[in-house]
Amino acid sequence: MRETIRLTVAQAIVRWLLAQYIEIDGVETRICGGGFGIFGHGNVPCLGEALYPVHKELPLYRGQNEQSMGFAAAAYAKYHLRRRFMFCTASAGPGTANLLTAAALAHANRLPMLMLCGDTFLTRLPDPVLQQLEHFGNPRWA
Repeated sequence: MRETIRLTVAQAIVRWLLAQYIEIDGVETRICGGGFGIFGHGNVPCLGEALYPVHKELPLYRGQNEQSMGFAAAAYAKYHLRRRFMFCTASAGPGTANLLTAAALAHANRLPMLMLCGDTFLTRLPDPVLQQLEHFGNPRWA
């Protein structure tokens, strides 16, 4: 009998990305080269935790804004002749909306890109999140 493995959705996504390979000129290469992310509402307690144990195999690069991360992911796919891709993760709300221009660019040029957008919390238990902690002008966290 097989042993049951319990995973969160984020852990399952990360495992799936790690298991995807492509053969290029006789060399097997992981199809996902890593990702870009800004951790905020909706993706800190899940995706960050799932990526941490595999950060050497699936590196995550911190972006300064979501649009530039999407453009960098599209450039990565273009450089690799559409054979490899990177993912982008953004927080729920405005962060996800900022990926739209890069998504349109990738779609128009048929470039592969995976966007993992944050979700709203069911409860406020994960509060405060990284974006709130980095805000030095907020007297609540001073």
